[in-house]
Amino acid sequence: MRSTAAPDVFPEPQQAARRARAAVHHAALRKRHRRHRRFITTAAIAAGIALAATGCASGDSDTGEDAAPEAPESLVLGLVPSSDVDQVVTDGEALADLLSDELGIPVEVEVTDNYAGLIVAMQADQAQIGMFGPIGMVQAQDEAGAVPVLQSVRFGGSTYVTQWFTNDPDRFCLDDVVTVTDDDGFDFTFCNGTDASTEGPMGEDALALVEQDELIAFVDEGSASGYYYPATQLGELGLDPFDLSGAFFAGGHPNAVRAVYDGDAVIGTSFNDARGSVVEEANDVGETVTVFAYSTLIPNDGVAVSGSLSEEWQEMITDAFVTISETEEGAEALYAVYEIDGLVPADLDALDAARAVYENFGDQ
Repeated sequence: MRSTAAPDVFPEPQQAARRARAAVHHAALRKRHRRHRRFITTAAIAAGIALAATGCASGDSDTGEDAAPEAPESLVLGLVPSSDVDQVVTDGEALADLLSDELGIPVEVEVTDNYAGLIVAMQADQAQIGMFGPIGMVQAQDEAGAVPVLQSVRFGGSTYVTQWFTNDPDRFCLDDVVTVTDDDGFDFTFCNGTDASTEGPMGEDALALVEQDELIAFVDEGSASGYYYPATQLGELGLDPFDLSGAFFAGGHPNAVRAVYDGDAVIGTSFNDARGSVVEEANDVGETVTVFAYSTLIPNDGVAVSGSLSEEWQEMITDAFVTISETEEGAEALYAVYEIDGLVPADLDALDAARAVYENFGDQ
């Protein structure tokens, strides 16, 4: 499988109308002081781990006391870019400012190039808070000792689906194409019942028409909705998900939509409805790209904290996020970063289900 762009994972639903709301409030999210911005690659973090290991090996210790964990002097909030890195940094700084005000210590933003980099950053204690998709969340839990604490809410729920879409509705639509017009006047097309519900799975009779060499635009190798769940779905329908010779990684949910819109792929995957993030630059994307199937339900992205923090500080950070989410400014900041409408306690059972998908598929 070939990759056509740098990884860009943003696991969740978007709507064109709601993007406009985020833009309107963008200026209000900029606070009076700006924090140091960092973009760090996986290789740089790995070097940090090696340096930390060297320091630990020296055996130096200032005290021999088993004192209670002290309050951290500062915290780092790790993010992965949804699209534009600078925009994620800017939006992340607004959220970090609110966390800093709530916690009483500085909070910086660190943007890694993908979820793998953020997991390594948490391993190296270069980030103490991470915002992950569901697969990244269980990887961070298993590989970095992170503690899942919160899950995002969108459209009133804490789950979503993979959205399958195509530029060939004659082949993949087994019933009539339905057109839905959004509040901004843009048309979006659906078939196989996907207009009436976002509960999956749906349209699997159409998915059974996918061939082993199909031109498929997946999102990224670390994306739950953009790769793990849909590839698993194809495996359950009899295809070999590890030998999809026509598949490629587009490098982001909007990029997967564009690949199908531009004709580089016949079908693609994303969260629902990622077409809304492309409609302003391609007004007819909703008509050219038709949704025809959904995956099973996937737990939303969420927040994890470092297991090296005391339980008291883990709880304080969790409470700070919840408190912020209940304010107008905080709600705007969370929406600007990852279009989050609210936060609920992490559903560990749902994350265990995501872990099963990862373990059965992700190591191949």
